[in-house]
Amino acid sequence: MEQYKIDDVAKACGLTKRTIRYYEEIGILMPPERSEGGMRLYTQQHIDRLNQIIKARDVLGYTLQEIQDFVAIREEMYGRRNVYKETGDEAAKKLELIEIKRVVAKQLEMIDQKLQTMTEFRKEIDEIYQRVCKALES
Repeated sequence: MEQYKIDDVAKACGLTKRTIRYYEEIGILMPPERSEGGMRLYTQQHIDRLNQIIKARDVLGYTLQEIQDFVAIREEMYGRRNVYKETGDEAAKKLELIEIKRVVAKQLEMIDQKLQTMTEFRKEIDEIYQRVCKALES
């Protein structure tokens, strides 16, 4: 498995080293292994996680707390997906699918709440815009 130094990860994700270390500190990024000299050694999994965090932050506008919740839900989903793949028993597979459905529904609910807030905010701004347009027409 290929390992990356923090400089490489920072470049790959467009984050500062300080931000990456902070994300580790608050628990939204799992701590990497360390070399004998104490240097952090990241994997592709870390880079993928950071890219998910960036999407949640930038695209969805999530706070750090919301990102922590989102990442925890995503981790649960991936864990259940792995159990599903490894299970040969059809009844057990169905139970895992039910749980995956529940977990994905949680993520959808979080996204829907954010979209609702954004829609309401957009409506407020649009009303102001329409009033300004009417005032200019007068």
